[in-house]
Amino acid sequence: MDKQEAKKIIEAILFVSDKPVSIATLKDVLKEIDPTEIRTSIEELNDEYNSSERSFSIKEIAGGFQMLTDPIYSTWISSLYKKPSDRMTAPALETLAIIAYKQPLTRSDIEAIRGVNVDGVLHTLEERSLIKTRGRVDGPGRPILYGTTNEFLQHFGLKSLEDLPKLKEFQESDLDFVKEQEKTQVIDTKTGELSTGETEKETQNESKET
Repeated sequence: MDKQEAKKIIEAILFVSDKPVSIATLKDVLKEIDPTEIRTSIEELNDEYNSSERSFSIKEIAGGFQMLTDPIYSTWISSLYKKPSDRMTAPALETLAIIAYKQPLTRSDIEAIRGVNVDGVLHTLEERSLIKTRGRVDGPGRPILYGTTNEFLQHFGLKSLEDLPKLKEFQESDLDFVKEQEKTQVIDTKTGELSTGETEKETQNESKET
């Protein structure tokens, strides 16, 4: 198999995959192609996409490679699939951030930091496959330990946990999570924007999660 043919096969695999594909998986398919050559082929494909200003590129996330569209086209893609905005409440995002930076840790550890019950939020994050159990503490009650998942890395476009922003890069004000009682505030994970003034029903749903 020549290099150009291998590159086309890699492109086809990444095109049809709905999740990141690892170098090891591509090696299993391509057999005689060296992993270094696979990575080089992916870099060349990206160079071709960039030079022709395509609306997509190949990103290395969650332990593999995935073909992703440019976020600026998300509005049109969402319109095509009639998919609702992928929003996460501020309490859920705060809890997820605590787990991401301090994992593995227990529910009581999280509640000690947040100062509120997090049962509902943990259930929501588990349902979305953003966190999972990482065993139990070897102590009284053997409480469950929580950590993030590969889906978490994929959702936020991270290659690994090492790609999380360093806490020292934040200003103190950036770490003050929103705690206004009068308004429900929701973070849109696509745009990063914080919206307010949600309906009474949405406010009640968020209160249940906290």
